Amino acid sequence: MQLPKPVTVDKVMAEQRAASFTRRSIKNEAKRSGLRLAMSMVDLTTLEGKDTPEKVRSLCRKAVDPADGSMRGAEPLPKVAAVCVYPQLVAAAKKELTKLGAAGEVKIAAVATGFPSGQYPLKVRLEDTRRAVDAGADEIDMVISRGAFLAGEHAQIYDEVCATVEACGFRKGVTKKDEGFAHLKVILETGELETLDNARRASDIAIAAMHDCGLTKFRGAGFIKTSTGKVEPAATMPVTLVMLEAIRDHWLKTAKKDGTGGELVGMKPAGGIRAAKSALHYLVMVKETLGEIEDGTYLSPSLFRFGASALVNDLVRQILWLDKGRYAARYDFAEA
Repeated sequence: MQLPKPVTVDKVMAEQRAASFTRRSIKNEAKRSGLRLAMSMVDLTTLEGKDTPEKVRSLCRKAVDPADGSMRGAEPLPKVAAVCVYPQLVAAAKKELTKLGAAGEVKIAAVATGFPSGQYPLKVRLEDTRRAVDAGADEIDMVISRGAFLAGEHAQIYDEVCATVEACGFRKGVTKKDEGFAHLKVILETGELETLDNARRASDIAIAAMHDCGLTKFRGAGFIKTSTGKVEPAATMPVTLVMLEAIRDHWLKTAKKDGTGGELVGMKPAGGIRAAKSALHYLVMVKETLGEIEDGTYLSPSLFRFGASALVNDLVRQILWLDKGRYAARYDFAEA
């Protein structure tokens, strides 16, 4: 094991470039396409202590029909990419999605490894992961130990990611993507990492661990993710830009001389993204940072997700306005 070398981030330039993406003008059909694309990228999330099986069933119904039937007579909205729940509610989500005929189409993501703190013994965190996978989770959102990272125990973070990859059912000799393993999203909790330099360092370590385990040879089998949504600040555009650049640099490092065949690591900003307008800003950033990779392949739910709940209803409202010329009230749609 050899950890990647630290990269220094120019904070001022990162913030200025991130702000520039909010000044792009997106109109008419491009806006409609962008809003629908954003909908297809949402991990619709409920991660509250009061979550119940019925709330998860409601979440699944929202995932399959985000507009709650309001698109009758118009082009149906895409389903969201996934529902994200606690491990003990995975079985309820799987049963409901099967009932709705959307199992496999809408993925089930489960937070694990002692979410949200990560302050549990590794053995407990790995068992948490295995139980979620056994219950039917398609994806695992793990949290790194931020305390260990800030204490300089970077090798520990690398080892934790590798161990979680294995707990997801991935074996290094796997040759086919459908051989029964869950995809992994590594949550850095950037709001607690304090600096953009640390966010880049944690991104590089997580990507290196997934690469060395063999996970990243499958497109989108490994993601890096900003936040749990439980800490402020959560997802921000500067930190997401820094993480996207780590993904780009890994692709460049693993690509052939002709610029093909590089490893495609996914990205998930999560927490605090509530407005459709903000989602479009993030898509512009992805397009202008990773858009040259394999003909814009990063503008796809297999490689980019939004961790959100309130975002879905605002996307619906904006799409209805474009399609029908009227705004719906916020209370017209059920909360996820």
